[in-house]
Amino acid sequence: MRFRVFLFLFGNFVGAYAQSNKAAELDSLYREDQIYIGVTYNALVNLPSGVSQNSFSTGFHLGVIRDFPINKRRNVAIGLGLGYSINTFNQNIRISSTTPTTYTILEDINYSKNNFSQHLLEVPLEFRWRTSNSETYKFWRVYTGVKMGYLLASKSVYNGEPGNETHRGLKGLNTWQYGLTLSVGYNTWNGYIYYGLNPIFDSISSTNAQSIEMNALKIGLIFYLL
Repeated sequence: MRFRVFLFLFGNFVGAYAQSNKAAELDSLYREDQIYIGVTYNALVNLPSGVSQNSFSTGFHLGVIRDFPINKRRNVAIGLGLGYSINTFNQNIRISSTTPTTYTILEDINYSKNNFSQHLLEVPLEFRWRTSNSETYKFWRVYTGVKMGYLLASKSVYNGEPGNETHRGLKGLNTWQYGLTLSVGYNTWNGYIYYGLNPIFDSISSTNAQSIEMNALKIGLIFYLL
């Protein structure tokens, strides 16, 4: 009888020890939030005189971030990734692909659509804090960092008087875009903000004798997956 009790207790001990070892192994290997999908409202800040936005400007963001935990609990990490982003800005600067490219503020002209868009290859670098562990899927997170974007393609669209225009490969946009990022949230829902540190247009682009030194501000939601 005592031997059976001993076997029972020994078996429970071995099982608990194996589970603790398995949990420890998982804890030593697990990473968080390595795929992201985001949608944003895109605003322009530092607008030149007479420039305004109209309609709703959107952005779509998708990428992979490698999570590098830097503490034993693995809830503090550095994230480095690669992503793709497409952003549209509806506003009242008409871009004409002449030589050189001209930028004209639309005043007293009937038009139904006027925007420019960017396709960016992006490299996010984040400092990450969260309340997670290997068995918790609902937790708080605060991720902040910088994002560098390389302009892959661009397009402007104008529909109005005296005729429609579409131009690709705009010459006046900065090839590199970089800014600060912050995402904060719990579980699925996370607020996201990006503020561009350099202008969208280069220093030689101007409209009505003003430099177009507009920066991007993107506000929206971001979703993380393992």
